[in-house]
Formats: sequence, C-alpha cells, structure tokens
Amino acid sequence: MKYQINSRINFIDIEKILTENIKLELSSESKNKILKCRNYLDNKISTADDSIYGINTGFGALHNKRISRQDLNKLQRNLVMSHACGVGEEVPLEIVKLMLLLKIHGLSLGHSGVQLKTVERLIDFYNYDVFPVIYQLGSLGASGDLAPLAHLAMPLIGLGQVYYKNKKTDAANVLKKLGWKPIELMAKEGLALLNGTQFMSAYASWIIIKAKNLSYQADITSAISLDAFDCKTEPFSALVHSVRPHKGQIETAKNISEILQGSGLAKRKKTHTQDPYSFRCIPQVHGASKDVIEFAEKTFLIEINSVTDNPTIFPDEDEIISAGNFHGQPLALAFDSLCMAIAELGSISERRIYKLLSGQRELPIFLVENSGLNSGLMIPQYVAASIVSQNKQLCTPSSVDSIDSSNGQEDHVSMGANGATKCYRVIENTERILSMELFTAAQALDFRRPLKSSPQIEKIVIDFRKSVSFLKSDRPMQPELNDSLLFLKNILIKKKLQ
Repeated sequence: MKYQINSRINFIDIEKILTENIKLELSSESKNKILKCRNYLDNKISTADDSIYGINTGFGALHNKRISRQDLNKLQRNLVMSHACGVGEEVPLEIVKLMLLLKIHGLSLGHSGVQLKTVERLIDFYNYDVFPVIYQLGSLGASGDLAPLAHLAMPLIGLGQVYYKNKKTDAANVLKKLGWKPIELMAKEGLALLNGTQFMSAYASWIIIKAKNLSYQADITSAISLDAFDCKTEPFSALVHSVRPHKGQIETAKNISEILQGSGLAKRKKTHTQDPYSFRCIPQVHGASKDVIEFAEKTFLIEINSVTDNPTIFPDEDEIISAGNFHGQPLALAFDSLCMAIAELGSISERRIYKLLSGQRELPIFLVENSGLNSGLMIPQYVAASIVSQNKQLCTPSSVDSIDSSNGQEDHVSMGANGATKCYRVIENTERILSMELFTAAQALDFRRPLKSSPQIEKIVIDFRKSVSFLKSDRPMQPELNDSLLFLKNILIKKKLQ
C-alpha cells in the first residue's frame, strides 16, 4: 500500500502514514505539475535577459550579483554546501521523516521549479528509510529553515551523512550501495530545497498530533485524581458550561463526566463544600488549552499545504515572483501559544499531585503507610515540580525576538525554529508530568478500596498495575516512573484525530 502525494494532506493522513509505515508515491497530477513548472522555468531562463532572484542572481544581500548562464547549476550546488552549517543536537529521526514527507509534498504543488527526479529521489529516501543527519540549531525561521534544510538536501548531491539501517554513515556510501547517482541540481533547485518551512512544519505536525492526544490523556489522569481525592462532580455539569460556552471547556467537562460515569466514589456523599481549583476548574484550564491547540492546528494545516519556497513560479500566469512565503511568523506565534497551553496542562497536573500527597480527605500523607519511616511519593512530586518549572522557562516567547541577518537584507526574522524545538521539549516534559499524576492517582485510588471508581477508570488502573505495582514501602521509583511514561504513551486511551 502506498500513499499518493496529491494537492492536499492533513494530520489524519500524516499520523496514518507514520504509524502504519506507509510508503509514498507521486500522483499523476503531481508529476504533471512538477514537469510543467520545470519546463516553464527552463524556457524562461533560455529566453529572458532579466535578473531573476536566486535563479541567475546571488542570494540574500548578494541579490544584485548576476550569475552567468554557465554557472547556474554550480550556484545551486554551492548554495546547498554553504548553508549546511547546523549545529547542536541532532533532529530526532521521527521529525526528519516528517521533514522529508512535507518537503516532497510542498515541491509537488508545482510552484517550485524542481526536476521530477529530484522529488522522486526524496521519495526514495523516505521509502528506503534513508534519513539525513540534521541539526537542531541554525534556523532563524525566515528565508525558510535554511541550515536544517541544507542538511536535508546534502545527500541528494552525495554529501553529508545519513542514517541507514540504524547506522550513521556518509551519504555517498549509501547512494553507492543503493545504486543511486547523485542529483545534479539545476537552476532554482537548491533554493527550492532550502527555502521553505519544513523544519518548523515537521515539528508542528508531530507536536499537534501529540498535543491532541495529551489533551485527552490529561482529562483521563485528572478524572482518576478527582475520584482519588473524593471530589464533587457538580463543576462538570453541562448547565455550568452552557452559560460560559467556550468550546474546549464544554468538551473537557463532557469528557470528564463520561470517564466518571458509573463511579461509586463519585456518587458517595461528600463532607466538604467545594474542591481546590486544580480539581474544580479542570474544564476551564484544560478547555483553554484545547482551544489554543485548535487554533494552532488550523495554522499548521494551512502551512503544510502551502508553497513556502522563494521565488514562487506561476506558469499559467507567466510570473516568477520573489516574495516572503518562507517567513515563519504564523508558525512562531502558534508555537509560543502552544508552549503555554501545553505547559498549563502540566502545571495544573502537578498541583493535583501535590494535593493527593497532602494527607487530606482520609488519604495517608505522601500516600504510604508508616510514613516517617517511609517517604512514599514525596520526591516524585519534587521531580514533577522541577519539570513544571523548566516548562515555565521554556515558555519565554521566541516570536518576539528578531536579529538582523544577511547584511541587513533579511532584517526581521520569526525565530519560529527555536519555538518549534522548545515546544517539542514542553510536550515531552508534560507527558512525563501526566504520567506522574497517573502514578500518584492510582496509588491514592487503591487507598479507597473497597470503594470503586467508574468501569473505565477501573480498567485503566488494572492495566496500569500490570506495569507498576502498588507502593507498600519505599523502593527505587525511577524505573516505575519510566514504566508509567511508557504506559501513558503506548497503552492509555488515545483521542483519535478528527
């Protein structure tokens, strides 16, 4: 089974392609668009005497430097080599795979002027799991993600390094092994490969899929905590949310009510009048994060279906226009908003952990018998608090920053690439915090026995106990915290993309 690259892709497609390891191929429509645009560009170069940015001129501040016709191909090769100067940690391979997918899709829209064989070679890389080595630092999020995309493009011309069969090696060795000749880049191709927002967009795609799952998993872990802390269910009544009808708030209250359906603990008479905000205001807090995720999803969906290299070629209109579709400001603002929205899911989760350990409502302090001799779950809360604090630091916005580049020609940049890598870390951090809440809430719930929670929660706890046992006395918990994380990632119910 293969996925045909057409004019539009969505996050349902992307998740399916990745999770089912589906291979790619170009549709006939996409092939025709690529060929039509390349033929138009070749004819334009052969007949036009005007300067066309990046095609017969230099780049950035060198845009006024005219390049001779015999050097046009060398210009593109030089561009790729000179821009491949990323540094820092390597980009995770799951993101590199997405970069390949989205670069293929963007070039297939038929406004970039690349050769068909260039796109087909990128598809070969994807299908044969040949993943270029790319580095996280180096993109300003404007003029495209230049340095990361240069490293993505280097193996096309037989340079750089790749991962192949789980080993890092020189790209030239893998090309030779697979019988592929290096691509000779033609006019405009280097620029088409390097201009574009596919580094940011790849992170965005991974982040939005994870964020939607995390949002629902936060509802599940918080529902377990609600019953474990013997909370009231009135704050989740549809009546409350009908008079403040934020979409995410309504959805969260509905989720919590469904998860708690049939809970004996929820039905029993309470001795307290109300619950702390971290329990009572779950719909308002989780819901606000859901609304930001929806905003970001709409922004990212437009981006992954856009042409973001420069100049943009319009064969039917006989136009080649140098503009700014590579500027990452829409993505940068969305990443910053998402950082805060996801961090808040972790922040309120840690507060629920704290309350569950407080020794209130007939629960033992630190959720362990014989406390004093045993510290119980005292220190996992410290760990969660540390991660929450780091998330707050990572929420400092990237999009309000800008640094002059290219001798002043590129004088306002988005810093969206830094926003992307920050948001990736916030997602991973928040996943850990939620897994710690699950660890804590399951421990607290077991102190409520023989009372039962809802059928859905009881099933989750039974499955969880197959990986993590009840804490009777102190023991090293780091392995079990990792097991909790793996449970959250791989077993806990996931919200399907819609």
